[in-house]
Amino acid sequence: NNEVTGASCLCGSAPCLLCGCCPSSNNSTITRLVFSFFLLLGTMVSVIMILPGMETQLRKIPGFCQGGTTIPGIENQFNCDVIVGYKSVYRMCFAMACFFFLFSAIMIRVRSSKDPRAALQNGFWFFKFLILVGITVGAFFIPDGTFHTVWFYFGVVGSFIFILIQLILLIDFAHSWNKIWVENAENTDNKCWFAGLLSFTVLQYALAITAVVLFYIHYTKPDDCTEHKVFISLNLIFCIIISVVSILPKIQEAQPHSGLLQASLISLYTMYVTWSAMTNNPNRKCNPSLLSLVSNVSNSEPSGDSNPGQVQWWDAQGIVGLIIFLFCTLYASIRSSSNTQVNKLMQTEEGGGSGGEGVVGEDGIRRAVDNEEDGVTYSYSFFHFHLFLASLYIMMTLTNWYQPDTTTQAMQSSMPAVWVKMSSSWLGLGLYLWTLIAPLIFPDRDFN
Repeated sequence: NNEVTGASCLCGSAPCLLCGCCPSSNNSTITRLVFSFFLLLGTMVSVIMILPGMETQLRKIPGFCQGGTTIPGIENQFNCDVIVGYKSVYRMCFAMACFFFLFSAIMIRVRSSKDPRAALQNGFWFFKFLILVGITVGAFFIPDGTFHTVWFYFGVVGSFIFILIQLILLIDFAHSWNKIWVENAENTDNKCWFAGLLSFTVLQYALAITAVVLFYIHYTKPDDCTEHKVFISLNLIFCIIISVVSILPKIQEAQPHSGLLQASLISLYTMYVTWSAMTNNPNRKCNPSLLSLVSNVSNSEPSGDSNPGQVQWWDAQGIVGLIIFLFCTLYASIRSSSNTQVNKLMQTEEGGGSGGEGVVGEDGIRRAVDNEEDGVTYSYSFFHFHLFLASLYIMMTLTNWYQPDTTTQAMQSSMPAVWVKMSSSWLGLGLYLWTLIAPLIFPDRDFN
């Protein structure tokens, strides 16, 4: 009986295996969590593949890697240059991107769970996992050629869009956070909620200001690094502008829940994107490595014979990027927002993530509630497109946005990556500023 129940969960129309541990028992939420788990699983595999020394360890396996330890009479079959390092990350993320893009195309214009395609969205997990594995295996047989160079530019464009989506999700999170804590303070007459909001606002501004100071110290030179000086100064000015605008009386009157908490979080995220951009500058005088910063070793005169293909995969901005990505991915899966503007941008409905009690079937198994019979609570197609972009962003983050060089088979820092990140930060700040002033420009529209 247990085997039959497990098979029905894996192959049926409701992901019942997860109902007991999920915070919500709604089909819509559990489905998004499982697809996000697929993405996180692929990310973990990519992280393992790019770990330093992984290729060396694989070559020690007898009869495995071409050019590695051999077994008499057995020919080594695997090219370990492809299954580890940046090539493996490109292929793994290519497979995930294809998987989610396929589902994004299939799920276009699904209106309710009565659509036959909704059963594919909310069930058949075992077969979907097999499809992902199959695409992944096939991706590792793609010839090198120009694949990495072409896919790099796909990654740049996709990551640009995903950075904006991350900013939208952070705006939505800060909005919900501020609204809930203010309501708690007003309903309970407990001033600790206001104290908490003030503390986090001050902390986020303090971190942003500290970041600006460190940027001027480590990423600029008196006679060089003009671009960095412009980037830091512009984003500092823009962050001051959005902070001032967010507390103007007319803005507060139109949007009572706007305030410095949201502005401080956006300012801090903007400084992260600025830092991330500057770490991709190929000019090493303006881009000291993390090792030199920590050990206080000057990097102003790099040796001319240094290997340009020697790259540092793991640095602080990459790790921070993964943490922000993890938070935004999980938040996108369980979010239940009353922010109409963000709901329109993210193609979700108000309260779509809230859950009910799971239904216990005749077999005693707790199953998810189908809360989408009358209409879906989020756009299936857009959600998969969001995960498609996330796959590209993960690829670029894990490889530090380095550009593959087909002639030397090395990875190089590139200025296009710098400009993509900086332009995304400016567009994101403009988007947040628009959410503040739009109710004043169009007073007849509902922006609540």
